[in-house]
Amino acid sequence: MRNRSQINPVFLLLIVVLVFSSFRAGEYSSPTDWLLYKILLLPGIIIGLSFHEFAHAWTAYKLHDPTPKMQGRVTINPIAHIDWLGFAALLFCGFGWGQPVEINPNNFRNRRRDEFIVSIAGVTMNLIVAVVFAVIAKILVMVMGNGIYSGLGEIIWNIVIYVIMINFVLMIFNLIPVPPLDGFSIIGEVFNLKTTDLYWNLYRYGNLILFALIIFNITDIIISPCVNGLMSLVTQYIIF
Repeated sequence: MRNRSQINPVFLLLIVVLVFSSFRAGEYSSPTDWLLYKILLLPGIIIGLSFHEFAHAWTAYKLHDPTPKMQGRVTINPIAHIDWLGFAALLFCGFGWGQPVEINPNNFRNRRRDEFIVSIAGVTMNLIVAVVFAVIAKILVMVMGNGIYSGLGEIIWNIVIYVIMINFVLMIFNLIPVPPLDGFSIIGEVFNLKTTDLYWNLYRYGNLILFALIIFNITDIIISPCVNGLMSLVTQYIIF
């Protein structure tokens, strides 16, 4: 769990390093194009983060933990879920996070099972959102035809496609089995690793491990082919 007022210095340093790298790579050479691109990404970022954290909160609440409800997290209102540092990271650096949902596992009737369900709820929601927007993209194709390639139709089309892509990115990123990501919690519950020293040692240094994976581009090596494959699947079997 993380307090709302805390700023993780590891992630803050990571954002600074990645933004500096982007400047050196010329990503901001055309500020107007960069701004327009980010505006098109915004709906996907807000939807992806909000629904991901809502899924954690709603699932925990349904499994008899009132903590998320008491903290106002059982809602799709983005204000309840946005971690502004994580939001900025996703906007500027291509990775990010929402405000983690706090739970009290002592309220669960079957602690190991229910913690697993809560852990997997966020990435499952990202998958559902991606599929729903793929269906919306299919409807746009049917209704607008070639109109999706020009004017307002192109803007709407790009927003919908970015919503799909960003939700896939969030899903795959969060499935990486490194703390504090959901994938680590999922693996921990499946193999009951919380009883081992390895789990807690990894948990202690998780932020530094994740920092290294991002800096050395390991996360991109994992995420890019997965997202490209998923985008190809929804394009082939749902959209067109």
